[in-house]
Amino acid sequence: MASYKKTNLTRPKKRTELTEEQQQEIKEAFDLFDTDGSGNIDQKELKVAMRALGFEPKREEIKKMIADVDKDGSGVIDFNEFLDMMRQKMSERDPREEMMKAFRLFDDDETGKISFKNLKRVAKELGENMTDEEIQEMIDEADRDGDAEISEEEFMRIMRKTNLF
Repeated sequence: MASYKKTNLTRPKKRTELTEEQQQEIKEAFDLFDTDGSGNIDQKELKVAMRALGFEPKREEIKKMIADVDKDGSGVIDFNEFLDMMRQKMSERDPREEMMKAFRLFDDDETGKISFKNLKRVAKELGENMTDEEIQEMIDEADRDGDAEISEEEFMRIMRKTNLF
């Protein structure tokens, strides 16, 4: 019988703590949109940066966010203010909704299932060179009801099982 070693992935201890990877992602987004290298980003830049991190903020929400963290009233925010703001936004994320967004990216034909064809397309889009056998093994691993496709429930189960959410 094969022996499997359980790997513990680093997770934030509290919902408001960010992993090193999340902090790096936020820093990269901030730097990318601090186009003049001033160490600050304005309303327009903030909206683009937040979209890059997977949020879809409205104009009024952006204005309020800047007003809430802009200590000196300059109309721009520096990295530490941005980090605090994104820490708050990330703590408000709903893991189930995040998983459903991921599921819908796979299920581009909107059948409510992830098929072999869906998984093959995503692997190709991500530049993964996977054989048909490897793709089928992934489906077989997640498929509990034997229909050769992955339902929302099966997707949620495998994502939790692998500690991806």
